[in-house]
Amino acid sequence: MVNPQRTKGLEQTTLVNPQRTKGLEQTTLDTKQLIAEYLDVVLKTRSTKTHKTYNLALETFARLVQNAPLTTETFTSFLIKSSEMNPSTQALYCSAIIGLYIYASQYLDVNIAALVQARKRYGRRRGQRFPVFDKEAIEKVITYCENLKSEEVDDLRDRAFILTLVDTGLRISEACALRRGDIDWNEGRAVIIGKGDKQAVVRFSDRCMRAIKEYLVTRAKLDGQTGKPLTSLPLFIRHGKSAGSGKVREIKSGGMWLAIKKRMKEAGVDPQGVRIHDFRHYFVTAIYASSNDLLATQKAARHSTTDMTARYAHLSDDRVDRVYDEAINRRHTSRPEEQ
Repeated sequence: MVNPQRTKGLEQTTLVNPQRTKGLEQTTLDTKQLIAEYLDVVLKTRSTKTHKTYNLALETFARLVQNAPLTTETFTSFLIKSSEMNPSTQALYCSAIIGLYIYASQYLDVNIAALVQARKRYGRRRGQRFPVFDKEAIEKVITYCENLKSEEVDDLRDRAFILTLVDTGLRISEACALRRGDIDWNEGRAVIIGKGDKQAVVRFSDRCMRAIKEYLVTRAKLDGQTGKPLTSLPLFIRHGKSAGSGKVREIKSGGMWLAIKKRMKEAGVDPQGVRIHDFRHYFVTAIYASSNDLLATQKAARHSTTDMTARYAHLSDDRVDRVYDEAINRRHTSRPEEQ
């Protein structure tokens, strides 16, 4: 046990894991070392984007708490000192920091429940926001894709990809990660690993399946030249100079988003007014509007709670629309002599 008076103000944490301290009377790691170790694990197990985000989060954490030992009090201190931070940003940083604490628990005693309570008490809370998007713009892009007559492989890919987004609710990263073998062509569905490493069933529409099949037929020769099982190949791949001659290379989210923006311009839609997540908003809104079933919509959207799905219900509240029309519009139009 380290004397607290001797360690006061020191940037160190005592290791308690017997395997790491075997043969040593006392070994210490400071917070910077723990962060470096944890980020190395993140780099090897998570995406480059996640590593970059976590690195920024933990740099901010270390700066605000001045590399204090990893205790509940230190975490609370971070929450208080970051109180001016955007709630979404603080929540993202907290995820990275709690991940650090969980990693560090192999060395020291960590009370995760206390961290959760501290976050509830001192963390900033995000106000509920309705998903606002340009429905008309999305529908113009859909109409453009449906009417696109082409035999060019990149045209067919972009059409299939956009229809996949709006008819499945997949996030762009999830769609890019699909393999040909993921799809059950008879049932029109796929089992995917989505956000939060959760497994889920995603359904594909008839028009979406037709578009994908037309795209795959066009690139059949290229796929056959790889010598690999077709089921192992990416569903959507790069085309053009970036792909390389005769190669099948999966396309990344950034590259696919650029291709979608190009199609939006061709459809007469300003890409500045549309976000990639708007295609998912469109999907969830369409499901709820046609079913008025919150639980079914939650499952289709793969939301973790109905609270998240309920935000879309506010966009399709026909009852309120009718009451408003009766109370306001008709009341004003029924007395033309007062105009």
